[in-house]
Parts: sequence; structure tokens; C-alpha cells
Amino acid sequence: MYYIGIDIGGMSIKGGLVDENGVVYAKKSVVTNAQAHYSAIVKDIADLCVSLVEEKGLTTADITAVGMGIPGTINSKTGVITYANNINFEKVPIVKEFRKHIDVPTFIGNDANVAALGEQRFGAGKGYNDVIVVTLGTGIGTGIVVDGKLMEGKMGAGAEGGHIGIKIGGEPCSCGKRGCWEAYASATALIRQTKRAIEKHPDSLMVKFAEEEGKVSGKTAFLAAREDDAAGKAVVNAYIRYVAEGIISHVNLFRPDVVLIGGGISNEGDYLMERIQRRVNRYSYGGHRNPRVLVRKAELKNDAGMLGAVALCL
Repeated sequence: MYYIGIDIGGMSIKGGLVDENGVVYAKKSVVTNAQAHYSAIVKDIADLCVSLVEEKGLTTADITAVGMGIPGTINSKTGVITYANNINFEKVPIVKEFRKHIDVPTFIGNDANVAALGEQRFGAGKGYNDVIVVTLGTGIGTGIVVDGKLMEGKMGAGAEGGHIGIKIGGEPCSCGKRGCWEAYASATALIRQTKRAIEKHPDSLMVKFAEEEGKVSGKTAFLAAREDDAAGKAVVNAYIRYVAEGIISHVNLFRPDVVLIGGGISNEGDYLMERIQRRVNRYSYGGHRNPRVLVRKAELKNDAGMLGAVALCL
């Protein structure tokens, strides 16, 4: 059986023709026409689906179902996008609109939730029933799988772990509140923290690495820390504490089998994961007395949303 997974983003729409085992037969993407009326964007998605099946020598009649991961508040039960700010969607009946073009079972979910389901079904969380996926990017995306099923909250508006508070009156967050985990542990926050440290320590190796890359990035402080630069190490140490703090809160609430970390920062590998693992072991409720929660790197990278959308169908 063939499924199509669609990953809708503010810049591009990625699609894949996939089977029930997660084998990808074709992948393509189109630019997201974010300012267009939703009907035009849905037509682009339908055209992408047709292009994918034709590449395999199939027709849309061969598609068992289509899944879509979409940023924002998604009502998976009604098939409606309640609100997605980066593609200007509000109260969009996307499933109904899509089935005007291709009339197959169609499932939708929040992109971070869908990516978590993809990791649990096909990626680093395979074999575990309770999985939390944390994506450290521009913001923090969280997806929570409990007993093999997504935890979405009322009308799909839950599982926004990036906006748990870790400091009252702290750094401003894009959501309008202060002190959110996202404001301290996202890649955006790390870049801001690195820039502040560079201003205070102009002799730091962070300056050299930023100049070589042409910008301050999420890698800058880590590169300096690996070279035993004191200021770089201070930035990294604080950042790891921030990341671990939010993960510990999730562990205390859900006690999953595994927490998977994705996003560009996860490329720091064991240097990051092992230190977070130690803090989770030590500071999660009950410590060694309660079941140990593994901290691992997510595996699916840019395919997580696409494969997760297929997992929705399954």
C-alpha cells in the first residue's frame, strides 16, 4: 500500500510517497505561496501528490491515504486548521478542500506532533510506546506520544512544551509571555546568549569562529567550548542547563521511555546528549528510584514531518 506524507512549512511544502514500513519511493517539494488564498495552496499540495505518484508510474487511485503535518493549531478530528500564523491560515477546512482534488482518506496534525509520531514509528523511538520529541530550532517544538498515540489536547491546541515557564518575568518570548523555556533553550536563544557573551568577552574564541562562519550561529559557542575557551564553555554550560530543565519538567509529567532531541543543535551529538542525560538522571523526580528515561538524538531529520504524516494515516 502507498501513502503520501505532506510536511507544510512557511517556506516549502515537502511530500513523499511512502509505504507502511516507512520506505520512501519518491520525494519532492514546492515553494509555499504563503500569501495566496488557501484554495491555491491546497491545489499546489494536490498537484504535488499527483507528481509523486506519476513518478512511480501510479495514479491517485493507488493512494491509500494522505497525511499532512501543518504548523499551528490543528483540529485533527474536524480536519480544520484553526490557526497557522506563518502561512496565514485561519479556520481553513483543509481536508474538505483537499478531497475536492483527490478523494482519499486524509489526516492532519500539528507538525511537531506529527514529527514525534514519525520518530516513534520509524525513527529513534521505534520500539517504544511513550516518546517525547523536542526540536530545538527557531523556537521549541514538542511532540508527545503516550501509549503509541499522540497527545494533542483539546482541539489540537496542547503539547506546546516550548511555552512552559522556567523563569517568572524572564526573557520575552514570541508568544507574548516572559520566561518560557523557548526563550532560553531554542537555537534562537542560544544565538542571543552567544552574542551577549561575545560582547563581554571580545577575546573569546567565539569571535574567531563567528568570523569564519560569517555569523554567530548555534555552533559558535560549542566550537569554542570544545577548544576549552572559558567564555564559550560558560555559554554552553548554561544552555545545557536550560535545555535539561524543560526536559526534566516533561519527564516529571509523562515519564516517557525516551526523549528524542532534534533540530540543528542536536548535531552536537554525545557532547550534548550525555550531559543532558546526566542532569535528567539526577534531577528528575525520584532520581534513580524511578524508571530511567533515555535521552537520544532524533534520527529522521528533514523527513520526520513527512514520515510522521504517513504515521498519522497508519
